[in-house]
Amino acid sequence: MKLIHLISGGDVGGAKTHVLSLLQGLNRTEDVHLICFMEGPFAEEARCLGIPTTVIEGSNPMAVRKRILAIIRHDDCQLLHCHGARANMIGALVQRQARIPVISTIHSDYRLDYLGRPLAALTYGNINKVALRRFDAWIGVSDGMRQLLISRGFDPQRIFPLYNGVDFSTPLKTVPRDEWLRGIGLTPTDKTVVFGIAARISPVKDMTTLVRAFAAAVKQVPDIRLAIAGDGEQAGEIRALAKELCPEGTVFFPGWLEDVNSFYQALDVNVLTSLSETFPYALTEGARMHCATIASNVGGVPYLIDDGENGLLFEPQDVSALTAHMLTLATDAAKRRGMGEALYEKTKRDFSVQAMVEKQKHYYEIIIRRFRRPKLERDGVVICGAYGKGNGGDNAILDAIVAQLRHIDPDLPICALSRTPKETRAAACVDSLYTFRLLAIRRRMHHAKLYLSGGGTLIQDTTSTRSLLYYLSSIRMAARAGCRVMLYGCGVGPVSRPRNCERTAKTLNRYAEIISLRDRYSEETLRALGVTTPEIRLTADPALLIDPGDTPAIHSFLHRSGLAEGTRYALFALRPWKDFDRHIAAFANAAEYAHREYGLTPVLYAMEPCRDRAALNAVAAQLRCPYLLLEAGSNGTEIVALIRRMSLVIAMRLHTLIFAAGQGVPMVGVVYDPKVSGFLDYLGQDLYLPLEEANAASLCDLIDTAMAEQMFEAENIRSLRELAAENEELARHLLTEE
Repeated sequence: MKLIHLISGGDVGGAKTHVLSLLQGLNRTEDVHLICFMEGPFAEEARCLGIPTTVIEGSNPMAVRKRILAIIRHDDCQLLHCHGARANMIGALVQRQARIPVISTIHSDYRLDYLGRPLAALTYGNINKVALRRFDAWIGVSDGMRQLLISRGFDPQRIFPLYNGVDFSTPLKTVPRDEWLRGIGLTPTDKTVVFGIAARISPVKDMTTLVRAFAAAVKQVPDIRLAIAGDGEQAGEIRALAKELCPEGTVFFPGWLEDVNSFYQALDVNVLTSLSETFPYALTEGARMHCATIASNVGGVPYLIDDGENGLLFEPQDVSALTAHMLTLATDAAKRRGMGEALYEKTKRDFSVQAMVEKQKHYYEIIIRRFRRPKLERDGVVICGAYGKGNGGDNAILDAIVAQLRHIDPDLPICALSRTPKETRAAACVDSLYTFRLLAIRRRMHHAKLYLSGGGTLIQDTTSTRSLLYYLSSIRMAARAGCRVMLYGCGVGPVSRPRNCERTAKTLNRYAEIISLRDRYSEETLRALGVTTPEIRLTADPALLIDPGDTPAIHSFLHRSGLAEGTRYALFALRPWKDFDRHIAAFANAAEYAHREYGLTPVLYAMEPCRDRAALNAVAAQLRCPYLLLEAGSNGTEIVALIRRMSLVIAMRLHTLIFAAGQGVPMVGVVYDPKVSGFLDYLGQDLYLPLEEANAASLCDLIDTAMAEQMFEAENIRSLRELAAENEELARHLLTEE
């Protein structure tokens, strides 16, 4: 690939490290050209690393634009990659005539880049905000930054997370600790514990909180010291505050550092107090030197720091919490060493510079391919379901459907209808429209090729006739707008009212082409309704295919959930229903039985928190054993990852049972609706009972059987997933057939 990177050339800190590390790696296999807008250390260091570098100086942006366009055409470049506000402005100016994709890496929260500088925020900050919106794609330096951009209306299908990588392959040369400390005027003793931060001294780094916390800690542990490396617009203010609050000779300001490795080598504890971050090099560089770490819980930081395991987190501006963490590490050398080593191992495993470079190359290929995608009259999919209503199971189905569609065509435009579009964009990383924005939905349908009605049991009137009419009218509107229509891995029924039966049969016979079903009960319901025209296939729920993998994000999620290594758990996914209060004691007794007889800690799990929380709290109030009370994760992979950690699942919630089946976890069903027993019958699973028959004795008997049989076998899981995969093939047929 032929790539141009734009950057001002005056950058320091994490942005500089990221760009130079990335370009050095890319330059080994790709044709890379770096353009800076000023001579200086950045351009000089790039040349020393063998990166082809051009400096285009001048204050006339149109003249700069002209020169860059000439370079793009002369070198036949395939992509322009911008870094920082000035580069973003120039990138936006050349975008239309360049006729190549123009993208930007967002290294920090662009709304906070000029914090404390109102004039710069008004000019450069606003220009940058406008420029960013025009790009073809964005690289966010963490999943946290990706979520921030989505929350601000950026297209989630064009945002790519790329974590900063650290080079572990190059031997490090450092000055001995005591020698470096003496060089800044700090004479260490055997009792000295050095805390430090290396960052621009600016409001967004919030060193005021650091100094105040250190001042409180040093009163209790006089042998601790603080080194603040860096410079910036707040340097004078922070120096004055340290002088005012801290004993003389306890805070040191070494200024900007060329040798950051020696700085981190000299520290006992690396501290980050930022109000906003993406994925800071300050932490990974400290981790490379085995530093214990305290950091504010912002941006991508929690993806690296597992609180209490390989570091300590605190909420931004919480002086008392930071003070407590400093005292903890100041007085416990073994904890410092243990956390430093654990963070080193995680960083080396998951955040290498080699992995960063390979992922960036993969993203380039995707972006270029999508830019060259032919403009079709009809392209993409609209998905309708019960999304954005706080039900983790329904949202997980959307994740599964999106994954299958991406397998068909990784560049397929996808739009999901949702009650909370902003949350759906963030969770599923697709475009989303509000469920009742009918005119906007209709316009989207006129351009889409396929309409999917998917996500649980939509065709039923138990909830209400109104919801049934909405889903039927959406099917009708999509077909009339020219979409091909499929009901995707869904449940059907019960449909009880005669008029609703007639409406359902008429709509599905006239407008649906394919209906794939997740259980035989749904198939029998359709036949009873008289639905015969569409192709009807018995498959399985697409959520069975969710595979969370073993990623740093999943590991961090499980850690934050409170699941301890080596502890075994039994998950109870309950929901309020008619006469549920009569069975609260039975569920509590069953949870205590699982704990007493099998050593399983109960996990009371709210799949739909706004509805389930009260029922679970009622059970929790009667428990006399340890337990966890958790809510569904933000996406399907988190939900499935948690259920995979269980040794047993007892559930009223259908999708909890579906996830357990997909992961081979032993399970017991409590039936409040025919769809639950219909699914379990389809699996050949008879470990269930109606809610009205749920008592302590019957539940404990089923727990004994489930633990003895250890359902499911690998062959059962494989068969289920093969059936679920058939949904994808049916959708592929509709998308690819002319």
